[in-house]
Amino acid sequence: MRAVLSRLAAMLVAAGLLFTAQVLITPQRAAAADPGYLMTHFIGEGSTRQQMYFSYSSDGLNWTDLNGGGMTLRSTVGTRGVRDPALVRSPDGSKYWIIATDLCIDCGQTWSQSINNGSRNLVVWESNDLVTWSAPWLLNVAGAIPDGRNAWAPEAIWDPAGNNYVLYWATNTPLNGVTKHRIHYARTTDFRTITTPQIYIERPGSQEIIDTQIVEVPSGVGNYRYVRASGDGQITLEGSNSILGTWTSLGNLSGIGLTGSQVEGPMWMKFRDRNEWTLYLDQYAAGKGYMPVTTTNPSATGTYKLPTSGTYSLGGTKKRHGSILNLTAAEDARIQARWVNTPARRLQSFNFQDRYVRHANFDVRIDQNVTNEDAQFRPRPGLVGTGTVSFESVNFPGYYLRHDGTDFQLVRNDGTTAFAEDATFRQVAGLADATWSSFQSYNHPDRYIRHYAYQLKLDPITTATARSDATFRLTS
Repeated sequence: MRAVLSRLAAMLVAAGLLFTAQVLITPQRAAAADPGYLMTHFIGEGSTRQQMYFSYSSDGLNWTDLNGGGMTLRSTVGTRGVRDPALVRSPDGSKYWIIATDLCIDCGQTWSQSINNGSRNLVVWESNDLVTWSAPWLLNVAGAIPDGRNAWAPEAIWDPAGNNYVLYWATNTPLNGVTKHRIHYARTTDFRTITTPQIYIERPGSQEIIDTQIVEVPSGVGNYRYVRASGDGQITLEGSNSILGTWTSLGNLSGIGLTGSQVEGPMWMKFRDRNEWTLYLDQYAAGKGYMPVTTTNPSATGTYKLPTSGTYSLGGTKKRHGSILNLTAAEDARIQARWVNTPARRLQSFNFQDRYVRHANFDVRIDQNVTNEDAQFRPRPGLVGTGTVSFESVNFPGYYLRHDGTDFQLVRNDGTTAFAEDATFRQVAGLADATWSSFQSYNHPDRYIRHYAYQLKLDPITTATARSDATFRLTS
């Protein structure tokens, strides 16, 4: 985020056919034999690019966009935009959190407003499996800082000494006659309540520091248990044997030609099968997103190497300031199954063929000639049952078409059996035309999705009109 200041300075068959089937990171749990890596990041400016995106790599250098390059989580709180996510795993692997900057540039907020009077909150999601995520909540971290004006670029690391997380972030504050970004920290166990924030890192004079990320290094590599990389005019490296202890300057990456005027957003990743690390750096000045710099000793600046051309690929979207989790085999399988690239589809009405199923303020109806993402859904293998289908919103991932009595709403999946059953259907031959499709309720098999007065309903079908109302076509 330093750029701100210089700027402102065989799961599915073909569509329409029947379905055939259904840190930073806390201490590393993934073993050398485990398969891959998950990156969470944002991809640019604007309301849809400043959301959560996931990417996957089997080798840590070549990345594939998950979910077809579409967002995987969307903020519905605060500024309704998020940047700079940190993906945190609990020490026992039973919980995960994403914490992110509550910031939406060019969708209601300017850089000047964000710097001088921005959100004091972070956005937090929680999950038990990396697949089903809670609704986001706001965590006020800068409100208790005297004249704290924003909260940017959060990170968190488990601290065994305190048996809790050290949560740290940048806040712009006036102090001792100098207004600038300093790194603050607080302790937390649940990312819902925190201790009183304290200053964690401050650079001399007017020098700001915004981005910093800590990696834990195994014994026998270098002289420090922890190494942190920060964006503070350079990409500065520091070492310590205690997260909240004394840190020693180790130098910076200017020796390989990388300074803070070119790169920001340092993001660590350890290769699972060897003592080698990548420090990903966001090439904000060139607008190129991340590039990897490799090292066999994070505390020794002389070991960092620029990548050779053609040795890495970041996929189809621009990867910006995020974090990487080394996956266990079970996590890897869940992630790849959940975020498979399922093409977006529209549901076209049979008897009003200029109308399509769409959500509007989370209500569901059929409207004329809707081409935006409100009318686009990913037909997923059903949340319950074999040979079933559920419809996930493209622009509100994790939200599905769900019936509540006879009415339909777009609702966030809460992971319950009741939700899964209400959001699951059997795709059958169209009741009015066998070349189209109808969708039978999983838990009320005598009822089908149909429209009535342009509202989507779940009803028994007994008339010719109702059969037409309950017939649709999956189309791109």
